[in-house]
Amino acid sequence: MAFIRRHWVALLVVVVALLLLVALVRFIQHKPPAQAAGGPGRGGQNGPVAVSVATAASGDIQLRIPALGTVTPLATVTVRTQISGIMQKILFTEGQTVHQGDSLAQIDPRPYEAALQQMQGNLRRDQALLADAKLDLKRYEGLVKEDSIAEQQLDTQRALVDQYTGTIESDEGQVNTAKVNLLYTHIAAPVTGRVGLRQVDQGNYVTPGDTNGIVVINQLQPITVIFPIPEDNVPALMRGLHEAGALTVEAYDRTNSAKLADGKLLTVDNQIDVTTGTVKLRAQFENADGLLFPNQFVNIQLLLERLQNQIIIPNSAVRRGAPNGVVSTFVYVVNSDRTVKVRPVTLGVVDGERVAVTQGLSSGEVVVTEGGDRLRDGAQVQLPNATGPAAGTHPPGNARPDAAHPGSPGSPGPRRPRTHPKPSS
Repeated sequence: MAFIRRHWVALLVVVVALLLLVALVRFIQHKPPAQAAGGPGRGGQNGPVAVSVATAASGDIQLRIPALGTVTPLATVTVRTQISGIMQKILFTEGQTVHQGDSLAQIDPRPYEAALQQMQGNLRRDQALLADAKLDLKRYEGLVKEDSIAEQQLDTQRALVDQYTGTIESDEGQVNTAKVNLLYTHIAAPVTGRVGLRQVDQGNYVTPGDTNGIVVINQLQPITVIFPIPEDNVPALMRGLHEAGALTVEAYDRTNSAKLADGKLLTVDNQIDVTTGTVKLRAQFENADGLLFPNQFVNIQLLLERLQNQIIIPNSAVRRGAPNGVVSTFVYVVNSDRTVKVRPVTLGVVDGERVAVTQGLSSGEVVVTEGGDRLRDGAQVQLPNATGPAAGTHPPGNARPDAAHPGSPGSPGPRRPRTHPKPSS
């Protein structure tokens, strides 16, 4: 007992070590074979890895410049009254599409009709005075020849005729002004477009100084989108404009998944914004279906040129890392013996889910698109439909092959024996 009290710590360590050793032996005895050796299809060291593949094909690819744009109407007009008066009638419906010249509102015309009548009366009065002054002038000219009146009286009469002539010209101007004011009581649409919410109700007194006007009209067909592109793309843009004349522009929704409209590049701004290093462009769209709405944010794809005879693969086949100790862009190429080879590649133009390869790959070679994160140089792979044609028989130009992924219907993938741990004794 004295020995145990003196060496109890050492004895405790020995007992714990024995218990751990027994537990390790029992764990090794009951470990499933597939887990211990690394079963096929799970990326084990000795088993093939199930992957999806695609064939590099020669084809055309579109050079695109992406941008974020704002939908802007060709014309935005705030309809205002040119005269003051009572709003007698509202002749449009909110949200209605109106055409240039359509009636929008009517201001009470009676004060302006009365003003016109008054100006016309003044004109007729002064015309009569002028006619009488001309008759007197004619008489005075005869009397002067007979030396019956003084020359001064004749000169005075001539001045009076000139005075009445000026008065009539002034009256005619006032009549025209009254006619214009009367015309302004009828408010018409200045452009074709869609009216917004009305800012004035019928019966209100309106003046030309009203801030909000009567209604706002936006021209929606056609409509434009203003978007910026980096200044680095300006040389290619101007070269494309000189060669093609008109460039195609595509508008997509906020998620960049659904195309909204196709249009043409309308114009390029005359200078680069030095604060952002971009230049603004305006593209025009017919917008027949009305999918583009003023001030809407859209994703823009400016199509510059179509490159021909490019080696094209899916974007998912491209990997970035340092498999050989040097950071590079590479792909896994599938050999005829169903092993993979790391192949550094140089990428070119990206077009959606496709990318052009300028160096490192040839047409017809098969590359791994999915499952590459479990591969290494020389690893064996399990191809989709392994009992059928080789993976390199996918249709040329497919960005993503239609081969089923491992485990999906039609592609059972590698089969593994079902194992169960032995019951503990």
